[in-house]
Amino acid sequence: MIDSHTHLFLCERAEADVVEAALEAGVGRMLNVGLDAESNGLAIAAAARHESVFATAGCHPTEATGFDDARAEAIARLAVENEKVRAIGETGIDYYRETASRADQGRAFEAQIEIARDRGLPIVIHARDPEGETGAVDDIFEILDARGDGVRVILHCFAAPWRTQDAIDRGWYCSFSGVVTFPSADDLREAAEQLPDELVLVETDAPYLAPQPIRGKTNEPAHVVSTAETVAEVRGVSYAELERTVEANARALFGW
Repeated sequence: MIDSHTHLFLCERAEADVVEAALEAGVGRMLNVGLDAESNGLAIAAAARHESVFATAGCHPTEATGFDDARAEAIARLAVENEKVRAIGETGIDYYRETASRADQGRAFEAQIEIARDRGLPIVIHARDPEGETGAVDDIFEILDARGDGVRVILHCFAAPWRTQDAIDRGWYCSFSGVVTFPSADDLREAAEQLPDELVLVETDAPYLAPQPIRGKTNEPAHVVSTAETVAEVRGVSYAELERTVEANARALFGW
């Protein structure tokens, strides 16, 4: 199994213990996702220490205040200089916690789309709206439609089931977090059922979004297994078959 989105540098336990637990659970590859300049460095350093860990470099929308050419160049440089950087992001739009202006978020997002295209890397997308609203999701689709041609897109922590067919039509990957295991998440389980094999991923977003069996506790990459079990069940396949599917998708995306 793989974890397509985790933040090892935010987990409570020691990094080595978290990675060891993941390997013991059968999670053989993890994408350690950077959020800003400091955590990009932490993600890359962890990838250097562990064969099973790979990294991204990016600027999260809530960290986008004052985003400028220098910050874009720093992300691009990390992608060139570090062989284990396999994606750009996470980036996108967040209207739930507007700690950065919408203008800064848009500027950072558009710059990272260009970096992903220039470097031939996939882009990891964050989208979050206030309850009952869809503006961030809508803006992400609009911006990517206008600027993302040729860029491979991963909708991290996929939470827009009403746009599932739109994602399928665009060939975008949808990565399901522990939320898909929650009793109230029937719409997400339906989305997980609808996706073609070649667009399905699973993730933890650790230390956040622990799946139902440990809900309310700190998440870790090892717990992606519970999420994958739910996704396999709703798709009507065995765990082993889903494992082969998501491992192949991640290998095609991240080259690991």
